[in-house]
Amino acid sequence: MNVAMKLTLAGALVLSIAACGSSEQIFPDKDKQAASANGKITGEGGVVLFGDNGRASTPGAVAGIGVNGFLWRASLDSIAFMPLSSADPFGGVIITDWYASPEAPNDRFKITIYVLDRQLRSDALKVAVFRQTRDYNGVWIDSAVDPKTASDLENGILTRARQLRLDTTAAQ
Repeated sequence: MNVAMKLTLAGALVLSIAACGSSEQIFPDKDKQAASANGKITGEGGVVLFGDNGRASTPGAVAGIGVNGFLWRASLDSIAFMPLSSADPFGGVIITDWYASPEAPNDRFKITIYVLDRQLRSDALKVAVFRQTRDYNGVWIDSAVDPKTASDLENGILTRARQLRLDTTAAQ
């Protein structure tokens, strides 16, 4: 067995072990309270949007977060109905777990949101939507997603982020 094959098998083993982790939501109310007590990223009401006592260098950028705070909070608000698989405020990646609505239990969706910049700009956000449908045997099969779905979600997040920014500037 050559070195490349050994590395590939080792990588596959690591990924399969990592996939066995918990898929619990990471921001239910009790976890939000624990996070606010333990970290500087969150405050009493969740993710801090207004900077760390005004020390954030970019409006909307939160001290300690590597991405725009308004986009981050708006992203979390927009997918609040879905269970979160992971959220990395330093890297700007939010990944949901699979979600099937009660109205359409044979379709499920998973969303990955990338907040790419500390500025509140339309190109600082990228959304990927994945869809699976259940066949007659109960097996989930990958399905096509209308490209407009990701675009509509991006627009909704951007609109919410702008509202949060306006609310912040109006309060000051």
